[in-house]
Amino acid sequence: MSASRRRGQRQPSPGAAGELPGSQKKQKRLLIHRALTRDPVDVESLRGAAFSQGGLLTDEVRRKVWPKLLGVNVYSLPPKPGRDVRQNHRDYNQVLLDVRRSTRRFPPGMHEEQREILQEQLIGVILQVLRAHPELHYYQGYHDIAVTLLLVSGERMSIALLERLSTLHLRDFMDPTMDSTKHILNYLMPILQRESPRLHDFMQRAEVGTIFALSWLITWYGHVLTNFHHILRLYDFFLASHPLMAVYFAAAIVLYREEEVLACDCDMPSIHQLLSRIPQDLPYETLVLRAHQLFQRLPHTELAKQAALQHHKSITIGSFSEFQQAASCQRPDAVLRQQQLHSAPSKAGAGGLLPPAEHSPLVKAAVWGITATLGAAALAVTHTALEWAPDFLLQLF
Repeated sequence: MSASRRRGQRQPSPGAAGELPGSQKKQKRLLIHRALTRDPVDVESLRGAAFSQGGLLTDEVRRKVWPKLLGVNVYSLPPKPGRDVRQNHRDYNQVLLDVRRSTRRFPPGMHEEQREILQEQLIGVILQVLRAHPELHYYQGYHDIAVTLLLVSGERMSIALLERLSTLHLRDFMDPTMDSTKHILNYLMPILQRESPRLHDFMQRAEVGTIFALSWLITWYGHVLTNFHHILRLYDFFLASHPLMAVYFAAAIVLYREEEVLACDCDMPSIHQLLSRIPQDLPYETLVLRAHQLFQRLPHTELAKQAALQHHKSITIGSFSEFQQAASCQRPDAVLRQQQLHSAPSKAGAGGLLPPAEHSPLVKAAVWGITATLGAAALAVTHTALEWAPDFLLQLF
């Protein structure tokens, strides 16, 4: 079978990009709003919205929903990192190196000065989390997750989100050795074996292993995908899911490309080269649905009974049930805001959240001033960058 013909089998079906009709978007926004304002917050409905077609729709919605999915109080955020956060940290040099070469993770057309400011923020975000949790060890690829959170949520919120992820979904990746990461990867082959024994046996004969999926897993695909909207769609899905969902999604990709794999020479270099390069035109909504179905049909508890999985204790998997229970008891933001105002009215405007720009002439003036200082960069970026530029400017304070 020719490469062009095999590629023709992978063309996304109509609507695979996840674009919802306007009426369905309105219905989804209403569902999300109702879930956010219930007391306690209806986290299950928020998870359902993140699973379903189109994910959480916009960054504005993500900024409201992501904290609830992770149990973060938006009115009790960590402070911005000080310069001292970098002093004598064991991982500073590696973080600096990774962030400096991460330019492609920022929107195309972004003004260089804006990107440099965001990179400085990214270094601070990462090091603040690591300094607060000395038991966590930085790994290359961690910055790919951190930059996605930063671009959507801003500096302080991204610290809170990254801290929660680092102690939950990403915890096994942050051990001093790769043993726990290998354990998580070991779930991939049993899924393939259950779904397609033919494919599984072919890959076993080739001795390809699972290392081709390592960067997928530890960066939540942020390192291997080029379209930021596709990355965000997957982050919606993974933030709302069990920590192993990124492995089930990897299985969905491999299964989707089954005919391509089977058409390869049955040797490790050929299959590894094919699978390690993710096509950028995958039908992401179809794969999200399949990964979710795989997770329901092939529970990780059943997979773990296999010899390769049953003798390793995962902190990530073991802590997830307790985390889910805690997340279901959250109060809506309106209640949290009232509690904060009553408990510390003197702190308003001093370390609290930035007031909305439309209600603050001072903030408006400051934003205009910074925009002018940067050479009206907000007007010079591409359409993609314009979607986040106002939020970026607000987060400089």
